[in-house]
Order: sequence, then structure tokens, then C-alpha cells
Amino acid sequence: MRSSTRREFLAGPAGRIECAVDDPAGAPVGIALIAHPHPLFGGSLDNKVVQTLARAFVELGYETWRPNFRGVGETEGVHDEGRGELEDLAAIVAHLKPARLALAGFSFGAGLQVQLAARLPMEMRPAKLVLVGVAVTRFKLPAAPRGTLVVHGELDETVPLAAVLDWARPQELPVVVVPGAEHFFHRKLNVLRDIVLTWTR
Repeated sequence: MRSSTRREFLAGPAGRIECAVDDPAGAPVGIALIAHPHPLFGGSLDNKVVQTLARAFVELGYETWRPNFRGVGETEGVHDEGRGELEDLAAIVAHLKPARLALAGFSFGAGLQVQLAARLPMEMRPAKLVLVGVAVTRFKLPAAPRGTLVVHGELDETVPLAAVLDWARPQELPVVVVPGAEHFFHRKLNVLRDIVLTWTR
């Protein structure tokens, strides 16, 4: 991210959670919690899509938090197929107690954020939810809140676009499709950033 990125360590259910934190130029309008892709396939808080989401939310005035999931970097614990990782995300929100919360995630992380949004108490529900390459084939996901931004690559080989449309259709949830983009949005990160900035302002 930027040279001003700092590392914070929070206590989680399985031990220490390592987070990268970026501050906006002025007083933050809220906190954005951004979840990375599957840790067993190289996912970490340094993932390029996750960094792109963080940059966009910093530009929008949010203080952004990017945790490493269990077993990644300096985060303690072992991979728990999403169950423990969801508990860790909930623990971060409980610790930060944001007055205004935005959730964003990529792939595995996006699947967790849909679940987190559904389980948070009403007074802590996210004002914004951004799902990129959401892992609908890995999780049985609840419906997303109205107004959720779903962005998917036309040529996604990891999570087929058709599967995302099948999940979104019963909810009448729009999906923004990036033509020519695959799962990791190679050479399309600027497009992704612009979509998030345009939708979230």
C-alpha cells in the first residue's frame, strides 16, 4: 500500500491477529474492514485486489483494516475452513466498535463478509458492502443486504460468473461484470477501483 501503512495486532479467538492499517488524509468517515482470498492458495492482506479495495476506501475517507487470516503472516492459529476466520472478523469489528462500518472482500474473503454482514447486530450492520469475485461455490451464502456492490470478472475461471448470477438472481441483486477480467483482475485493477469509488461516494 503506502509508506504510512502500519501494523496492528488484535487479540482474536485463536490468538493474535495481524492487521495492516491505512489512514485517510483527514478525519476518517468510518472504518473499512477488508478480507483477503483463500489462505491455502496464497491469499494474504498483500493481495493486489485487497490492496486496490483498501486504496479506494482510503480515498473515500475510511480508515482501512486488512487482517491476515489464521496461519498467514504473523496471525496465530490454523486455517479453519472459514468458521474461525468469520469469528476473527467479528472480533475485529467488536474491538474497533466503528460508528460507521464498511465491509469488503475478495473471493474467500467476500464470502466471509456476506456471512458477517448477516450476523452482526442491527446497530453494527455495514453501511457499505463490497464483494469482489465472491466465492459462491465454496460457501452456502445468505442473501446480501440491499445496496451491496457485487463485482465479477467476465472470464473468472475460479468462480464462474454463471454461479454468481444464480446466487444473485433470486435476490434481484445487480452484478457489475468487468469485460475481459479473470478472477484476479490482472490489468483490470484500475477499473475495479473506479467502480468502487463511483458506487461508494
